[in-house]
Amino acid sequence: MSFNPQKMLQQMQRDMARAEEELQAARLEGTAGGGAVRVVVTGKRDVVSITIDPAAVDPDDVEMLQDLVLAAVTEALTASRDLEASKMAALTGGLRLPGM
Repeated sequence: MSFNPQKMLQQMQRDMARAEEELQAARLEGTAGGGAVRVVVTGKRDVVSITIDPAAVDPDDVEMLQDLVLAAVTEALTASRDLEASKMAALTGGLRLPGM
């Protein structure tokens, strides 16, 4: 079997495209306040939805609701970054390549 860098590159490009599709299709969730605020993002970090339990809405404490939304978004985005890192590590054999 001969070493063919062009075929290897083509296979890696196909694998990367598949990983990108999987990341876009993935849905990751972040919650705060015991589930009072729920944020769903894709594996590409696009926010899909934000759900707020009406019981969490207190007009006299808007700051708490803002903190809950921020915490849920942060949790969801962290999960998304972790998923992307694991998929890219699987493709690169754990090598940290620039831009990936």
